[in-house]
Amino acid sequence: MCGIVGYVGSRAATPLLLGGLKRLEYRGYDSAGVAAWQPETLAIRKCVGRLSALEQSLEQQPVAGTLGVGHTRWATHGEPSEVNSHPHTDCSGRIAVVHNGIIENYQELRAELERQGHKFCSQTDTEVIPHLIEAELKVGAASPEEAIRRALRRAKGAYALGVLFHDQPRTLYAARCGSPLIVGVGQGEQFIASDVPAIVDQVRRVIYLNDGEVVALRPEGVSISKLDGTAVEAKIQPVTIAAESVEKAGFETFMLKEIHEQPRILRHLLAQHGWQNGSVAMPDFGLGAPYFRKLNRMMVVACGSAYHTGMYGKLLLENFTSLAVETDLASEFRYRDPKIDPGTLVVAVSQSGETADTLASIRMAKSWGCKVLSICNVPGSTVARESDAVFFTEAGPEIGVAATKSFTAQQMAFALLALFIGRARNEVNEAQAQELLSDLQRVPDAIVYVLERREAVRKVADKHHDGPSSLYLGRRFNYPTALEGALKNKEISYQHAEGYAAGEMKHGPIALINEYLPVICLCTQTRDEVYAKMISNMKEVEARHGRIIALATDGDAAMPGLAEDIIWVPAVRDEFSPLVNVVALQLLAYYAAQARGTDIDKPRNLAKSVTVE
Repeated sequence: MCGIVGYVGSRAATPLLLGGLKRLEYRGYDSAGVAAWQPETLAIRKCVGRLSALEQSLEQQPVAGTLGVGHTRWATHGEPSEVNSHPHTDCSGRIAVVHNGIIENYQELRAELERQGHKFCSQTDTEVIPHLIEAELKVGAASPEEAIRRALRRAKGAYALGVLFHDQPRTLYAARCGSPLIVGVGQGEQFIASDVPAIVDQVRRVIYLNDGEVVALRPEGVSISKLDGTAVEAKIQPVTIAAESVEKAGFETFMLKEIHEQPRILRHLLAQHGWQNGSVAMPDFGLGAPYFRKLNRMMVVACGSAYHTGMYGKLLLENFTSLAVETDLASEFRYRDPKIDPGTLVVAVSQSGETADTLASIRMAKSWGCKVLSICNVPGSTVARESDAVFFTEAGPEIGVAATKSFTAQQMAFALLALFIGRARNEVNEAQAQELLSDLQRVPDAIVYVLERREAVRKVADKHHDGPSSLYLGRRFNYPTALEGALKNKEISYQHAEGYAAGEMKHGPIALINEYLPVICLCTQTRDEVYAKMISNMKEVEARHGRIIALATDGDAAMPGLAEDIIWVPAVRDEFSPLVNVVALQLLAYYAAQARGTDIDKPRNLAKSVTVE
């Protein structure tokens, strides 16, 4: 959840650390800090709040040095405070550590270290790490690297670490288990970072560390070992994203930029995986048509917005194939007995490829002999590396904390996957597939149409943003869309919102409806058998004086007489309407948040990549 950057080389470290941390602030922004090597000491600066507070502190009291680490925090253990901020040190102040993850047995370790005379300052789990390393050096560890390995063999949980030693002025140490960490390989300089965007303007080659690896970085190169000391060969890979992809490009926020990027991303996916030899193209997919012809069951696991795309994917797969498809929250799946066998394909959906619960679910499924297909945005991520097959969504870096372009890219991935499997199983014939793909190719232009009408959406948001709550209703393909629309509103505007299957309204939520409650009704599926049912639900809201905001298809004559406000969208095939409708709801949440004055890119209490349980 936190952001880590480290540097060793010949340049001044602090500006490089701050530059990287700015690009990682979406991972945590409760507090920030840096440590840099200086001849007399390890200089440490820490501040509560946003990174800008740390920048101001460093302007007033600069920290020199060509070796350093930096950190932005998303609090887990201990409230946001200067003493709980990273870096943390040992008793002597000669070892400094930054950490992402959770040390689960920290209380046991801390009690043991306190009995040995170690003094602790913070409430964090992280602080045990430098003290453990200090203790291992005192009892005879042959080197700092060996002390780190010994300490980590005792730590249980997840970690990505950057470690400095005052008596090692040219070496930066790092380690990874369960939390992402990369090494940036430069000329006469090396970096570590939680994510590639942090250092994309500095290096063009990276090493993706595996769990249980410790790395020593020196200006002339890197060496990697396992926790038992076994040497590991470094696998250097090229960086595939451009520096400009992590800039705002003239938009006021990253989220607004990423909303507007969606048509381009979906066109790219369609071009990559469009019609080829009578089927959807899946080059280098890893699982071929013969596998899908024998398959009889799929299980989709994901968290947050990715879970909503999984719900949509289930509906598409069941619509275009005879497969039995289930969905489950990864955080629940890993703690139940789902009765799956090696004949089940587990589909894991994760934007970052580092989601802790999703990773745990993958590992559990593989232990049962299941194949795993992941839908993921990040090449080199742990989810991608541990899956049998990967559908890369290729949405590029998503800096805004709330999912937008990653969400619609995942929806498109499921649409293409459903067509591919339907053709592989001969349950969608060639003519049907051509028609479906033709309809799918209209989606990017339909999204452009919605974006061009964003001022109309803004007016609706300005009118309804100040209420304490809102209700989102959808049916069939747009039930997951209602859930996602409500989630977007909660995430960035802080207005309470609930998404419901519209048919469930009479089973409880109808009690909430009064003349103050905005009810967003997704009623675009005009060719679908649920359209008439949706109209009935809207009339039930109308009878109780609810404030209806309809998301409706252009030209639908029934809407003006029912809704107080209407957000019009172009006609799209019912199965694919969620890709268009969700963009309208993203804009509705965005402009509500803007009207309420929230920090849209960095909503409170949230972090982009949930790498701890």
